[in-house]
Amino acid sequence: MKQHESQPLLPVARAEGVWLFDPEGRRYLDATSSWWVNLFGHQHPDIKAALADQLDRLEHVMLAGCTHAPVVELSERLAALTGLGHAFYASDGASAVEIALKMSAHYWRNRGRPEKCRFVGLEQAYHGETVGALSITDMALFRSAYAPLVRLSDTVPSPDARRAEPGVGALEHARHCALALEQYLKAQHRQTAALVLEPLVQCAAGMGMHDPEYLRLARALCERYEVHLVADEIAVGFGRTGSMFAHQQAGIRPDFICLSKGLTGGFLPLSAVLTTDEVFDAFYDDETARAFLHSHSYTGNPLACRAALATLDLFERDDVLARNRGTAQRLNALAQPLACHRKVLRSRHIGMIWAFDVATDDPTFARRFHAAALKRGVLLRPIGNTLYFMPPYVIDDEASQCLVEGSLGALDACA
Repeated sequence: MKQHESQPLLPVARAEGVWLFDPEGRRYLDATSSWWVNLFGHQHPDIKAALADQLDRLEHVMLAGCTHAPVVELSERLAALTGLGHAFYASDGASAVEIALKMSAHYWRNRGRPEKCRFVGLEQAYHGETVGALSITDMALFRSAYAPLVRLSDTVPSPDARRAEPGVGALEHARHCALALEQYLKAQHRQTAALVLEPLVQCAAGMGMHDPEYLRLARALCERYEVHLVADEIAVGFGRTGSMFAHQQAGIRPDFICLSKGLTGGFLPLSAVLTTDEVFDAFYDDETARAFLHSHSYTGNPLACRAALATLDLFERDDVLARNRGTAQRLNALAQPLACHRKVLRSRHIGMIWAFDVATDDPTFARRFHAAALKRGVLLRPIGNTLYFMPPYVIDDEASQCLVEGSLGALDACA
């Protein structure tokens, strides 16, 4: 909060499409989709209409002993999209990760293997900031202050292609990291409940991208050593990487999928954990202690579910994934001067995510760049020395040009 004494908060009075407006009417391009949630722009009329209709029917009812049409339909449609037929709902991504961890460990307990209660994640992983999620988050900044509260999980090498040895490509590095995972599971599988990872992109690690081969190999290893695979699709799901869900590019099916962020198109908080018949069956029992013991007052909120259903409707009606490919191609062309900038070390792109590592050792770079971009009408929040774009899918050529020119101007001012 002290930083805001020198860098005041941006007051946002209203929003429309890809633009945010302050009380004086100045506009700012929402180039991070309001922390990766706003897929189809602000104030999308179809999602607003769905919410208005639902408000006239049912705003909320507890999902303990009750049900309602929006949560049933949403569960069925998510099952059809993923092949995972059971859903548990909460409000945010970290809560979804907590649920997946608890469900995995409780599954093994119900199967008579309570020793399988440990977890493994990737180096530089981020999965949220609740206590369980922090246990598999490999970032000291978030974890150190709460270390006495956290039961640390193990980590294995990250397949992030930037971490490869000189001359080693992304595919070879992915295979090398899978070998390290194999060695870990060979030694620790009897105590390991699940491997948790973000498919294809470790977002909070500076948009670290890896080859899909790692997911294929990890899936096979988890099956061999009887370890659950948890796909944290909170940031990378719903079209961000070019496919509806990132893990689909590897042709695999996880045991758990965690969803949130873009699930409601950026309108309301909602998260979901999807899982298999096999996991569901482990909790199907008359004994309450064998049930999945987790609750949340707003589980399956009808308004949030209707927003999610409207979001899925947009994907189907507008062939969003195909449209995004054209948008990405145009933005790639516009972004070439940025990718070739003298201060950019590495540029990379997948789907509707762009990232540029900037050559700087200045610990204040992200804050200074953020301020410089705002002066140019662009809202961006670099991660360390990584500048990234994750704009709403409805960004047009004019806004894309504004994004690139504002970024170039800010980079020249800061680097």
